[in-house]
Amino acid sequence: MTYPTDLRYTKDHEWIRLNEQNGHIGITDYAQEQLGDVVYVELPEVGRVFAQGDQFGSVESVKAVSDLYCPVGGEVIEVNTVLETQPELVNKNPHENWMIVVKLTNPDELASLIDADAYASLIG
Repeated sequence: MTYPTDLRYTKDHEWIRLNEQNGHIGITDYAQEQLGDVVYVELPEVGRVFAQGDQFGSVESVKAVSDLYCPVGGEVIEVNTVLETQPELVNKNPHENWMIVVKLTNPDELASLIDADAYASLIG
């Protein structure tokens, strides 16, 4: 798997795609592969505010339940409600099927995230 270079990644296998002051957040292909078939996605309500590293939701698969962590701090301005009825989309194209959009509170936090090459090296 190649990892999109327009994303920044966490060591916990989340990604963020920046669009001005907003960031679309989801899980990586590696994460969905490790989880197996995703059967449920729990996401926060619009308006919730999270600090970098806070748990913002969870993903349930046939194998396990995994927590989701916010790569940067921000306010949730949009939730991908399609995943409520079609959680399997996370498996189909994890780098396009985002989970939440946050308005960043501190864009400098992006510097603590890794690029595609560093993420690919991390997962080996």
